[in-house]
Amino acid sequence: MSAQSAHAFLAAHAPELSVVDQDVSTATVAEAAVALGVTPAEIAKTLSLRVGNTVMLLVTRGDARLDNAKARAALGGKPRMLDAAEVEHITGHPVGGVCPFGLATPLPVYCDISLKDFTAVWPAAGSRTTSVQVTPDRLAEITSAAWVDACRLPEG
Repeated sequence: MSAQSAHAFLAAHAPELSVVDQDVSTATVAEAAVALGVTPAEIAKTLSLRVGNTVMLLVTRGDARLDNAKARAALGGKPRMLDAAEVEHITGHPVGGVCPFGLATPLPVYCDISLKDFTAVWPAAGSRTTSVQVTPDRLAEITSAAWVDACRLPEG
């Protein structure tokens, strides 16, 4: 059901985008990068967070990490990761396939400015084997995401 809802959302809101099923796991950033032949940074990972009573999604580049001070300032409070069962219940997507498309529950979506380092990124598409290539600006547009600076990049 999860991949179907993501595909339906993309068909309705971004018909120019094609979902790719790798037939191998893309559940982690490392697996997705290998399967797609891109760097881990080009994977757009979706974090499921709670700030106070609000659940939200933050999409960031694959090698970025949540920066507590930046996230607190950008999101209005201290973010906490949801557990796997809560993620699947609220988003409708399994961990490893979470994306900001075709959500079971409408949620605020944020895109970290780290995504803008790339002309295209690869978020999941509702399952542990599907992805979609999209420009960061188009990703933000179709998900009505706000741009925030909430992450830090790896050293080096």
